[in-house]
Amino acid sequence: VQLQAFGGGLVQTGDSLRLSCAASGGTFSSYALGWFRQAAGKEREFVAAINYNGGSTYYADSVRGRFTISRDNAKNTVYLQMNSLKHEDTAVYYCALRRSVSWANTETQFNYWGQGTQVTVSS
Repeated sequence: VQLQAFGGGLVQTGDSLRLSCAASGGTFSSYALGWFRQAAGKEREFVAAINYNGGSTYYADSVRGRFTISRDNAKNTVYLQMNSLKHEDTAVYYCALRRSVSWANTETQFNYWGQGTQVTVSS
């Protein structure tokens, strides 16, 4: 399975941005997906996850109510809609796939990773 994340960029505080992650080489619709992020000098942290059919999602407290994870199984793509962005959301964002129908919120539970896309929020 290969994952490719894109859609990052430079935005201002309060702006919105949508990240996309396209998957290839696997049975996309059978697996859970997640987004993680890593800010400079910090460890990678969980952001959001979604189960195999989009019926269940989970968010980190820091983004709940501002970010929305969704997926389009027909397009083998997972999205992260980010609204009301804050400076502290600045990070490299990674998408990940878990070979399970259920979501998870720790790195070790995911099997495949995309290359990351940079999101910079200027204050």
